[in-house]
Parts: sequence; structure tokens; C-alpha cells
Amino acid sequence: MLTVRVIPCLDVRGGRVVKGVKFQGLRDAGDPAELAARYERQGADEIVVLDVSATVEERAAAYDTVAAVRRAVGIPVTVGGGVKTWADAGLLLDAGADRVSVNSAAVAREGLVAEIAERFGVQCCVVAIDAAGSDGGWEVVVNAGSRRTGMDAVDWARRCERLGAGEVLLTSWDRDGTKAGYDLDLLRAVSGAVAIPVVASGGAAGAHHMAEACAAGAGAVLAASIFHDGVMTVGDVKKELAQAGVPVRLPEPTEVSA
Repeated sequence: MLTVRVIPCLDVRGGRVVKGVKFQGLRDAGDPAELAARYERQGADEIVVLDVSATVEERAAAYDTVAAVRRAVGIPVTVGGGVKTWADAGLLLDAGADRVSVNSAAVAREGLVAEIAERFGVQCCVVAIDAAGSDGGWEVVVNAGSRRTGMDAVDWARRCERLGAGEVLLTSWDRDGTKAGYDLDLLRAVSGAVAIPVVASGGAAGAHHMAEACAAGAGAVLAASIFHDGVMTVGDVKKELAQAGVPVRLPEPTEVSA
């Protein structure tokens, strides 16, 4: 049985980790490299770094931040933000990313997904889908949630898989930063529509929410606030998930909690 990955997310702006609610009201949460190293020691399976202002500011992701995180950890690093071309993706991979996440630019030009998958491999291509509730379904939102697209999120996930995406990073805009739990209906709908792994994101307040996400079809669970605010360590989460019957890679005894 495949183990479920527990992934801390580093939303980065101006070289610092930030956190907000529904992508707004951002507050400082620390240094990206320092936090990444801490979470690796706690047992994180992967780190996601999202440059949350790159697309809005129409610039590339901060390669120096990616390089600093890469130097700090040995676990896989996925990076997103400001990727508009396959060349942008290549620069992030050169800077130390293992995988690249695309969002707004893929909605604007879906061929970008195929280009990245063809040039760097399906395993390198992650499509981030930010979804907001709409008329009984879910609508794709872009530009840090500031623009609704009219696209059905489940249909978009299917199309991304056909284009070559190797994974979907699925964030509920309605739940982001709320600690109200993942949108399980959204998660079931998307994970049931695709064969590739789906990472649950948006709203986790603890391991109980992560266990619910796994039962709803998530292959990995992502969180930010509970780790940045010191509510739980990655190790704490994994121990509770294991007790709930979720298969996880438990931290080695030598790994510390801070």
C-alpha cells in the first residue's frame, strides 16, 4: 500500500513565508529555508514552495529562494508561481526544484501542461487547481483567487491529466486558511475523476481533517497554518494519522520535533 505524503506548504512573498485566509491578509511566518529544514527534521515527505505574488506581479518565481530551500533539504521540493513557459519551468528545475506547479498560466494556455510534461517528464508536472464553490459545483479561480474563470474544476482536472499532468494540487479557495477542514465533496469529485494523485489543500486544522481527506481519496495532504503556528509538528500529524489507520512514513527516532 502506498504511503500518504504529508506536505508542509511555504507560501512565499518577498523572500519570506506568509500565510493568510482565502489568499488575503497575508502575515509573516518566517524564513523559507529555515522552515523547510525544520519540517524535514520533523518528518515531512516533501515541501511545496508557492510564490504567491509572482503571477499577480507578472514576474518569474524567486530562484534564489528555491535554491536556498534546495540547499536546506534533501526531500523533494515542488515549486510554483509565475511559470508561463516550459523555459520558466526549466529554470526552476535548474534552481533545485524536483517538480514544477502551474496554475493561472495553464488556464490561459493549456498547452503549457503538455509542453512541461513532454520536455521534463510527467513526474515533473503538477497542476495546481484553486476551486471555489459555484452553483452546486466548483469553479476554477486564478490570480491568487482574484478572478473566476467559469471553468468547472472537475472537468479541468480531467483535461490536465489528459494533457500530461502527473499530479493535481487541489486547493479549496473557500476553506483556505480557515481551519474548517478540507472540502471533502470537492476532493471526492476530483480524485474520483482522475487516476493521478490528488494533493488535498485548504483548511486543515489537524490530523483528523487529514485523515478525512485520505478517506475521500487524497494521495497526499498539504497544510501550512498548523505547522507555521506550531499547533502541531509534522511528526505529531503522522503519529495521529498512523493511529487512525492511514499509511504514512513515520519519522525516524533521530528526527527532532523542532
